Amino acid sequence: MTKQYRSFCTRQDLIRSAAEVIDQWGFAESSLNTISSRAGVSTGGLSFHFKNKQALGEALELAAAQALLSLTGAVPFRHPAPLQSVIDASQALVRSLTDDPVLRAGFGLSRDATWQGGVRLWEQWQDWVQLSLTVARDRGTLAADVALDEVVSAITVFVAGFEVLRGTGEEWRSRDAVTGFWRLMLPQISAEALLDELVPEGTAAGLRAADRCRIGDSRPTKVCGGA
Repeated sequence: MTKQYRSFCTRQDLIRSAAEVIDQWGFAESSLNTISSRAGVSTGGLSFHFKNKQALGEALELAAAQALLSLTGAVPFRHPAPLQSVIDASQALVRSLTDDPVLRAGFGLSRDATWQGGVRLWEQWQDWVQLSLTVARDRGTLAADVALDEVVSAITVFVAGFEVLRGTGEEWRSRDAVTGFWRLMLPQISAEALLDELVPEGTAAGLRAADRCRIGDSRPTKVCGGA
């Protein structure tokens, strides 16, 4: 293993460790000693990669934003079914919020009053949903009387609620909750002619995005070690 690649692996380990600690304790209560210890890195090693906790938080936030972009992809201007892409992305996002500490901590920082960062993952998600549904509306795949802003707000609030409540009970960790949400929503927002073609459970191709967006699992395990 080259020195450069070892350095990359150490940086990834520190970001993932920071995510796990910040997700549990919040930014203010998370210490660099705890983060470095969990990552199996000395405090000097941590300081080599990140000059302070703010810098580490910013790296975590950026990694989470990249994971979210990997999950959603670009706005689906050419997607044959842009509304389905929103369904797929919401299913994949909820799954990833359960499984991926980096993405989960990134969203958590967006509502952490003690954190001062430049990336707002909720805004990134909301903007993507807004633009994707605009594409769906312009193609005539939404019901004619749909209030786009209200639908965007409903989708954003639902996923935000899942992120907050995910640790309170088994039902919040199940994709069934997301599927139920779409079964209620789709008859209200979809063009009637397309309703039977939509898959509220998410398509197989769309859900594979959740497996691609986990930064901690993106490293070759035989080289860097398990995440």
